[in-house]
Amino acid sequence: MDISPLQRVRYDYLPKLPAILREPMGSILPVKGENTNPASDAEAIKALFPNTCGLPTVSFEKGKDAAISQIRNVGVILSGGQAPGGHNVISGLFDALKAANSENRLYGFKGGPSGILENSYKEITADFLKAYRNTGGFDIIGSGRTKLESEEQFKVCEAVCKTHDITALVIIGGDDSNTNAAVLAEYFAKRKNGIQVIGCPKTIDGDLKNEAIEISFGFDTATKTYSELIGNIERDANSAKKYWHFIKLMGRSASHIALECALETQPNVCLISEEVEAKKQSLASIVEDIANTVALRAQDGNNFGVILIPEGLVEFIPEVKVLIQEINDLLAKEAEAYALCSDDNQMFAFVVERLSSESKSVFNLLPEGIKKQLLMDRDPHGNVQVSRIETDKLLAEMVATLLKKMKKEGTYNGKFSSMTHFFGYEGRCAFPTNFDSDYCYSLGYNAFLLIAGGLTGYLSSVKNLSAPALEWKAGGIPITAMMNMEQRHGEMKPVIKKALVELEGKPFKYFEAHRAQWARETCFVFPGAVQYFGPTEVCDRTTVTLELEQSGK
Repeated sequence: MDISPLQRVRYDYLPKLPAILREPMGSILPVKGENTNPASDAEAIKALFPNTCGLPTVSFEKGKDAAISQIRNVGVILSGGQAPGGHNVISGLFDALKAANSENRLYGFKGGPSGILENSYKEITADFLKAYRNTGGFDIIGSGRTKLESEEQFKVCEAVCKTHDITALVIIGGDDSNTNAAVLAEYFAKRKNGIQVIGCPKTIDGDLKNEAIEISFGFDTATKTYSELIGNIERDANSAKKYWHFIKLMGRSASHIALECALETQPNVCLISEEVEAKKQSLASIVEDIANTVALRAQDGNNFGVILIPEGLVEFIPEVKVLIQEINDLLAKEAEAYALCSDDNQMFAFVVERLSSESKSVFNLLPEGIKKQLLMDRDPHGNVQVSRIETDKLLAEMVATLLKKMKKEGTYNGKFSSMTHFFGYEGRCAFPTNFDSDYCYSLGYNAFLLIAGGLTGYLSSVKNLSAPALEWKAGGIPITAMMNMEQRHGEMKPVIKKALVELEGKPFKYFEAHRAQWARETCFVFPGAVQYFGPTEVCDRTTVTLELEQSGK
C-alpha cells in the first residue's frame, strides 16, 4: 500500500470557496477601498516604500473582466517553517490560474527563496499536483529561510522571472517572509518591470494577524493537533493520578497557540507570555504561582495536573528578556571574537564580561544547560532559538525545588513527580483540517485574482471566518499597512508587526475568568482527533479563539 486510505480520500476533497470566488472567471472585479497607513513608524515606512505604501484595501465584486484571460506565467515560493495547508494555497492558485486560461503556467521555486536565486524550479502541472491536494507539509517544492534583502538578490530574482516570462510571484510565508515580499514588490515597482508580488499569510504561531488577516493558515490544524495530544495526556494524568505534566508549545513571539490549546482542553495552568510581561513577573514568581497550584490540588488529594508553557516565555520574563537582548546584540556585534572561544567556560566568560551587572546576575543564576541554550547559534534574524531552550524542564526543576522547601516549612504535604514534553513539529505538517483546507485553497485562489487585478505588494485576505465558507469575504491588504520598524541584528529594519495576545480581548478574558476553577478542580476537556467526515459543527468548526473574537459581531 503506497498511501493510506485517509490520504487517498483527502486527495478527492473539494475545498469550499467564498461565494464571490465561485463566480465564473471574468465575472469578478477588484474594488478599491480606503487608503492605508503603516501600523506605526509611518514616515520611516513611507520613505522605504514610496511606491507601495499607502495603497488602498481591496475587495471583490461581480463585474466583467475581459483581460483576465490573458496568458500569464506565475512563480510561487514556500518560505519559512512548515504549516498545514500550504499545498492547498498552491492548489487554489493553480486552479484559478488554469480557470482563467489553460495556457497559463505555474513555476514552483524549490527550497524556499533560495530557489528563485538559483533558478531551481518545478513546473506544477495537474498530474503533479494530484498527490499533494489537501495534504500537510511543504514537500511539494520544499521551503527555506533565505532572506531576500539585498539589491543583488533582487536583480537575480528579476532576471530569473524574465527568463521564464514570469509576471507575478506569490510568496507563501509568515511575517518575515511577507516582509521579504513587500521589499521585493517595492523594488520591482521602482524598476517598473511589470512583475507583481503577492503574499499569503502563513504561520502556526498565529502572530500574523489584524483586521484583514483574522487568522494565519495552519493555526487551526496545529492547535487542534496539539489539543488532541494534550487531551490524551490529561486523560492519562486523570487515570494514573501521579504526574504533573509540563508541556511546552510552539509560539515564539506570541502565546496564541498556548491560549487556544488552553481554551480547548482546560488545563490546570497555562502561562501567557504577554501577561507575564505586562505584570512584570519574575521567574521566581512564576515558579511560586505554579507551586501554589500544585499545593492547593494536593490538599484535595490530586497530586497530578497539566501545565501549558509558551515556547517564547523566557523572552517575556523582564529580567530574562533584557538578558537575551543583550546577548543577541553582543553576539551580532562581536561574532568574530566570540567564535574564537573554544569551550563552554570561555563562552560563558566572554559573555559575562560584557553584560550589564543586572544581566550578569541573571545569567549566573541559570543552570549550565540553560546558559548553553541561550548561547546557541542564532536564527537567520539574529534571535536566540527559543525552541531549543528547555523551559519546561527548567520550570519543572525549579518547582520541585520550591516544593521541597515548602514541605520542610509545613506548607505543602503532597507528592510531586513531573514529566516534560515539547509539542512543536508534531503540528507543523499534519493533515490540514477542513477549515485550513478550505481557507488555504481560498487564499491561493484569491491570490490569483489579486494578480489579475494588476495589484502588487498585497497580502491575500479572506475574512468573516467564523461563518460558513460561503459567507467568507475575499480581498487584499497592502503588506506595508502591517509594518513597523524593529531592531534586527543591531539595526532598525522594516518588518511586519507581530500580533500578540490581547489581554483585553475576548479569548484571554474568557480564559482569565475560568482559570482559577481549572487550577483547583479537574476540568479537563478531551478534544480527540481531528475529524474530516461527519456533522459540520464537528468537522468544519474553527478555533475557539476565532469564535470568541467574532462572537456578537
